[in-house]
Amino acid sequence: MSEQYFTNSPQSESHPSQFQTKINDINLIFHTDDGVFSKKQIDYGTRVLLEHFSIPNESGRVLDVGCGYGPIGITIAKQHEGFSVDMVDINERAIQLAQKNIQENQVKEANAFVNDRLTDLSTYEYSAIITNPPFRAGKAVVFDIVDQSFRCLIQQGELWLVVQKKQGAPSLKKKMEDVFGNVDVIKRDKGYYVLKSIKID
Repeated sequence: MSEQYFTNSPQSESHPSQFQTKINDINLIFHTDDGVFSKKQIDYGTRVLLEHFSIPNESGRVLDVGCGYGPIGITIAKQHEGFSVDMVDINERAIQLAQKNIQENQVKEANAFVNDRLTDLSTYEYSAIITNPPFRAGKAVVFDIVDQSFRCLIQQGELWLVVQKKQGAPSLKKKMEDVFGNVDVIKRDKGYYVLKSIKID
């Protein structure tokens, strides 16, 4: 079995590569490697999520959970000046790539660092948390991200995520409803669901 992208220290041999792409009319360059998620191109779910994500406030902090090599956080930082974007991932190789991509794309207000989900972020308060969560790590991990997100959001802060129907969209939607008391289906696209919950109390 090939090594999973949510490994802390990938042991697979490094084969660096890069590609150019456009997300939300923003031209970007991404350095990638073996041992990270969707290394050849931006996956469809991430694109759908970014196309429909909207910033809840005029300024603040955004957290990208499971950032990989950085497409979500970097796109948001490029598109929404005035926001500080934190990007976290358990995968050390992914974070090294994200840091390189922050520099490559001349992003000023972004910071990438190794962290397991939101475990060490209880003192931070975010306006928005966005994630294409690691479903291959198991439902318990994804549900934990929802629980931890509620704690790390400010009042009226928003959790955004994307999930495929076959990955358990109905159960994840119910989890968000249970934790936040609300959930909206922002978009359905080719089996992908973009879901949003707001921290009301």
